[in-house]
Amino acid sequence: MEKNYNSNTWSELPLDLLNLVFERLSFANFQRAKSVCSSWHSASRQSVPKNQVPWLILFPKERNNNKSSSCTLFNPEEKDKLYKTQDLGVEFAKSVCIATYGSWLLMQDSKYNLYILNPFTHERIDLPAVESQQVRMVKVERTIEDDFFTFGAAHNHGRLFKGNRTVRTPVFWIDEETNDYIVLWGVGYWCVVYAKKGDTLWNQIPSVILDSLDMVYKDHKLYSFSYRNLFTILDFSGEIPRKTFQRFINVNVYRLESLSPRSRQLSNAWCVAETRLVVTVTGDVLLVERRLRPRYRIQSFNVYKFYSSGTFLDKYDRADSLGDDAILLDLGITVLANEVEGLKKNSIYFSDSHYTTTKDLFLFNYETQEVELQHKFDFDCLLLELSARWFFPSFSHT
Repeated sequence: MEKNYNSNTWSELPLDLLNLVFERLSFANFQRAKSVCSSWHSASRQSVPKNQVPWLILFPKERNNNKSSSCTLFNPEEKDKLYKTQDLGVEFAKSVCIATYGSWLLMQDSKYNLYILNPFTHERIDLPAVESQQVRMVKVERTIEDDFFTFGAAHNHGRLFKGNRTVRTPVFWIDEETNDYIVLWGVGYWCVVYAKKGDTLWNQIPSVILDSLDMVYKDHKLYSFSYRNLFTILDFSGEIPRKTFQRFINVNVYRLESLSPRSRQLSNAWCVAETRLVVTVTGDVLLVERRLRPRYRIQSFNVYKFYSSGTFLDKYDRADSLGDDAILLDLGITVLANEVEGLKKNSIYFSDSHYTTTKDLFLFNYETQEVELQHKFDFDCLLLELSARWFFPSFSHT
C-alpha cells in the first residue's frame, strides 16, 4: 500500500540527523541544502561540514577599456559547472586581486591602495594608504603619477617603483567571525610591513626581513625567504612580531626574468622560473623550484624539505615524494588530498601554463614528473584574458 507522506516531513527531521547530513556535504551542496527551509537553515548553523575543497576564482582582465565587475568560480568537485558572482561594482572592475584567504580577497585599486573584500557578502575593509608608514627604516612618498618613491630613513639614496610593483609578495589572514585581520607585504626591496585591525599606518618590521622573494602566513607565523637566501620565521601571536628562527639556505634563486627575451626563447637549458615557499599541513617547510626549458616549452618542479618540527635540516635533498599531500602553489600550502574529493595526492596544482594567456588548471604529477591539464576554461565568448587564484570558500553562518 502506498504511504502518504506529510509535506512537512523533510522540515521535521531530527536535528541530530540533519547534522549528520550537513557534515557530509560539499561546499556547494551545503549552501543548497541550508536553503531548503527555515529548519534546515537553522540546523546548518550548528553543523561543521567536511573538509573544505579549494576553488579557483577567475578574474577577467581589462580589454578595450571594458572589464567585468564580477568573477567566475570553479569547483573541482563539479568539473562541468561554473558559477558567477553578483555585480561587485565599478571599483572592483578597476581593481586587481593580489592574494586570497578563505572567502576573502586582497585587492589593489586603481590608485594602488589595498582593501579586503568578501565577494559573497560584499563586506569590504579599507586598509591604510600605501604611503602611510610608521617610518622606521623606509620612507614612502607618492608621486603625481601614483608611483611611489622609497628611500631609507638613514640613507640618502632611494628608488622609484611603479605603482603596481610597489606591493611585493602580499599575504593576509582574517577571522571569519570577528573580522580581525593582518595584512603583510614587502615595500619594494626595502622591508616588510603589516597592518592589523584598527591600525591607521603600516608598521615596518625591523631589518630581520629585507628583500623578500616569497612569504607564507600560517597559524600566526610569517615564513619568509629572501633573494639573499635568508629564511626567517616571525611569530605574530603577540602584540609585537617576534623572530623565532633565521638561517641562510644554500639554494639557487636564479630567475628566468634575468635572461633577455631572446635568450628565454632560445634557451635549451633548465632555468629556474620561480622559487616558492610552501608550508605543509604538519608545519614542515618546503622550497619549490619551478623549472622551464623555454625552447621546448617543458616545465618541471623540484621540491626540497629544509625545515621540520622546529629544526633546520643542514643536509636536504630533493624530495622523492609528497606522500598524501597536494601542493597548492598559489597559496603556499599543502592539503591532505585523500581527504579532499577531486584532488590528487603527490601533486602540485598551479594555474598558469607560462605559455598561454588563458589561466587553465594544471597539475604536476610528482611521481610521473609530467604536467597534466586538469581543466581547460573556454571563455572565448567573453573575449577576455583571465587571471586566476585558488581560494577556500568558507562556511560562514549567514
